[in-house]
Parts: sequence; structure tokens; C-alpha cells
Amino acid sequence: MKAIVVREFGAPNVMKIEDVPEPAPGPGQVTIRVHAVGVNPVDTYIRSGAYARIPNLPYTPGTDVGGVVQAIGPHVTRLRVGDRVYGHAVVGGYAEVALCEDWQAHPLPVNVSFQQGAAIGVPYATAWRALLMRAQARPRESVLVHGASGGVGIASVQIARAHGMHVIGTAGSADGIALVHKQGAHHVLNHRDADYLKRIPSLAGGAGVDVVLEMLANVNLDHDLDVLAPHGRIVVIGNRGRIEIDPRKAMGRDGTILGMTLFNVTRPDLEEIHAGLGAGLENGSLNPVIGKELPLGDAAKAHVAVMESGALGKIVLVP
Repeated sequence: MKAIVVREFGAPNVMKIEDVPEPAPGPGQVTIRVHAVGVNPVDTYIRSGAYARIPNLPYTPGTDVGGVVQAIGPHVTRLRVGDRVYGHAVVGGYAEVALCEDWQAHPLPVNVSFQQGAAIGVPYATAWRALLMRAQARPRESVLVHGASGGVGIASVQIARAHGMHVIGTAGSADGIALVHKQGAHHVLNHRDADYLKRIPSLAGGAGVDVVLEMLANVNLDHDLDVLAPHGRIVVIGNRGRIEIDPRKAMGRDGTILGMTLFNVTRPDLEEIHAGLGAGLENGSLNPVIGKELPLGDAAKAHVAVMESGALGKIVLVP
């Protein structure tokens, strides 16, 4: 089969397409014939060798796929060959066939495409955990999604709206603003405008926002504290460097800054998350947006694109 293989850590061009043996499922495992695989920023950090957790070389990137169950191993009872599924935390997703534990594959409703299935794992699980588990956001609370036009941002907007929250999003282009509005945000601001932060407290009812989901903390974290309501929570989802903040801003509001990563999530947490995501996919309240679709051989181009500003939805590769 064809797969992207990384034999050394480095720039995007270290990823090469090669012929490799197909994986075979062991006990409790399934293989998925990949129709699409999602490209996540964390894939680029791992490929560069700059992430806290890196795999042994050589390896095939990719954890989020949409496809069809190709084979099942012993003791697998919840899935059958031919089932439409999306997989999260799969092994070797940038390939024609990927391997995962059976509990990491979930039914893909007929109203959801394989490309959309590949956009669920990291983005939607991240948004769900950040908003509902870490921030413990509740209906009627206000939520600021900073960087709402990307994969995690769109997921956050959709989940917040589905749970009865008042949603303010930011984006950096007219297309991004229109997209975030379409996903259900009550208000969308251009974060390139010099005074956009001044508008946020009034849009949230005057006292500030209850929850901030932050995709670029090294730029925005200190400013987030300026628009936080009393007892508000900031969840740091993305960060690309250091920043200086004034802790008194958090002290005066009894504010909380929370970090998160999916690497710390437990299996029971994941089962809860994907039960909720599955229900949202079935009833249509969750609807992944595909911004760019590229062939598998263009993995290097996808790794460049996913790190550029102005994201509009999810980037997927198609074997």
C-alpha cells in the first residue's frame, strides 16, 4: 500500500510517499481503508521533532481518518467489515490503510462524508474537552472562541451553540468572519482590527466573557484577561511561544487559566467525548467544515498550509 513515511525529523519535505506492507489487526483491533485523513497542527510539531512526545523512526503520521472497516481482529464484536467509521488516535493515518483499537473507531452517520469524518478526532475532541470538561461551561454562559475559523475553532462554535451558550468568535478575514457566522456564532469580530477587544465585554452582556478558548496564547493571553468576566476561565488550546502576563488581572476577577492536551485524556473521557460527538453528528448540530482537500502525496504542502494564518475549516489528505 501507499503511505507517507518519515525517516528523519525535520522540515515538511522529510515526508516521502512509499510502498509499505499493509497492517494486520491483532486482538481487539481493526484496520480501516482510509478515504480521507485529517491534517492537524500537532502533526507538524511531531514531524519536526520539536514535540514533547515523538515516535520512534520511521513512522507514518496521522491520527484522524474517515473510511471503511477493512478487517477485524479476534474479539472484536462492535464493528463489522464494511462499516463506515471515523477513527481517532489511529496508527499511520497518512496511508491507504490504518490500524486502531476497536474502541477508537466510531460509526460515521450517512449524512457525514468521509472527509468530514477525518475532521472529527483531534479538532472536535479538543473542543469538547476544552469547553465542557476543562472550562465546565454551562448553558447561558458567554464563550469567546479566539481563532474560530480553523478546525478546532469551528468545532468549538458548533458545540457551544448546541449547548445553549452565547458565542463570540474571532477571525482574520472577511471569508473567515462569514464562515464563523454561518456556523452559529452570535457575533464575529476581526482580530486584525485595532479595537476589537473593546467590543467584547458589551457583546457578552457588559461584565466580560465567562469562557475564552484560546488558540494562540503567546499573542492573546494577556489580552484575554482584560475581557474576562468575574470567575471566568481561559483554556489554552494552542501556543507557539512565551508571553508575559499581568497576574493581577486574574486575581481581580478570580479568573482561572487552564491548559489542556488530548495526550492527558483518559479512555473513559474519550468514550464520553465521542458519545457526545456521535449524537451531534447524527442530529446535524455538529457539521465539520472541509477547507482544503489534497492528495496524499501533497502531505508536505498540507503541513505548510495548516500552519498558515487565515485557516478556513479543516485540511484533509485523500489517498
